[in-house]
Amino acid sequence: MRVNVTRLKKHYGRTRAVDDISFQFASGQIFGFVGPNGAGKTTTMRILATLDEPTDGDAFIDGVSVTQYPEKARQLIGFVPDSLPTHRDMSVHDYLDFFGRAYGLKGGHRRQVIERIEEFTTLTGIREKNLVALSKGMKQRVSVARSLLHDPPVLIMDEPAAGLDPRARIELRELLKLLTWQGKAILISSHILTELAEICDGIVIIEHGKILRAGKLDQILAGDAPRRTVHIKSIERHEEMYKHLLESPHVNVASMLVDNSIEAEVNGTEEACFQLLASLVQGGFRVIEFRQRRVGLEEIFMNVTRGEVQ
Repeated sequence: MRVNVTRLKKHYGRTRAVDDISFQFASGQIFGFVGPNGAGKTTTMRILATLDEPTDGDAFIDGVSVTQYPEKARQLIGFVPDSLPTHRDMSVHDYLDFFGRAYGLKGGHRRQVIERIEEFTTLTGIREKNLVALSKGMKQRVSVARSLLHDPPVLIMDEPAAGLDPRARIELRELLKLLTWQGKAILISSHILTELAEICDGIVIIEHGKILRAGKLDQILAGDAPRRTVHIKSIERHEEMYKHLLESPHVNVASMLVDNSIEAEVNGTEEACFQLLASLVQGGFRVIEFRQRRVGLEEIFMNVTRGEVQ
């Protein structure tokens, strides 16, 4: 199962909410969709979920056009909006049963599917509670459960972790991992970049409706590192090691930290890091820690975006 977004555009008058974007992701992958507020993320997701029509371009779910065959595409997509509509007089189970009927599930089969989904999303204990009485985290679980009723191969999730407490975020993260192990293809937007970096296979960074970066996360992290920063610590001779590093041809700059460890900016490839470590060992320094600090998703995001709202 592959999702292809092809030259997608959405204009509101002179505002180009989505401006000619293309990317793709596949079964078993989680792709993060990130950008400042107003970047075009929700608009793109609504188009993928067949809730809005593009001005131009298209998206294909395993070859099925979301614009030409929206009803067929809906059978392949589970959409999790950023908030769950509150029905004051409806319980969790009634809500899922309503959508089970809407998806065409019948009789005993519908009851089995709902019970299985309630168990999978740990909703069994609150199935008789009214939606209005649920916490934000539980509402998000109900929203995920509803999106899974028809067993779609693709999930589109708009800010599912927004407003969740740390425990609920961890539980959601583990749930997403389980879904990818089942072969789901997931596109998820979030402002919590550190958590996205832990679970995502790829990333799409968007601003002003345009894609700034898109692709496998490890390739983007590696490609956006113009230099390498290494963290070094020795048992003793800290000042001597600091001086040795400053005199090394491989080091651009070094700084001594409060715990007597040193961060050094290495100019070159991993081979340069190896040569630096070798020179420290040959110099008799008893190195107990030598690790490379990778560029993080937050750092890349801050480097490539400006934070301007359309």
